[in-house]
Amino acid sequence: MKRIDQILFHPKYQYALAQIKTWEQDRQFCRHDIGHFLDVARLAYIHCLERGLDVKKDVIYAAALLHDIGRYRQYEAGIPHEEASVHLADGILPACSFSEEEQAQIRDAILGHRRNEDRRTESLADLLYRADKMSRNCFDCAAREMCNWPEDKMNMVIRDHWGEGR
Repeated sequence: MKRIDQILFHPKYQYALAQIKTWEQDRQFCRHDIGHFLDVARLAYIHCLERGLDVKKDVIYAAALLHDIGRYRQYEAGIPHEEASVHLADGILPACSFSEEEQAQIRDAILGHRRNEDRRTESLADLLYRADKMSRNCFDCAAREMCNWPEDKMNMVIRDHWGEGR
């Protein structure tokens, strides 16, 4: 996936990853690193395939790689990370040959990845939202007792494609 590699190695993306790593070096809770981004991408793509949706694989991966990339701006300046992530994506996606339509779809997904209202299972925003939440293995987390996630939202069992326990 050439366009995904272009995102990954884009100087703005690499800078943001390094900043997040610095800010989260002592974080006990889930980190926002390349492992998380790829987990979200893979889960979203699996959901897409299982649902038979018409969303391009590299668009899903782009949204997943970029959805939390503005996290360091939240730490630095209190800017909501989804807004900071969209701002960074706007400086990366055009250089990686994403069309205006794809960029709009990716921006919408990034902005909506923390909200659960009006979920449409056919949207990239919904794929990203669900994959982001499912990517966390709360059942195996040493910091679970200190986590601020509500207990009913924690992933305490292995879940299938739409979050239902097996």
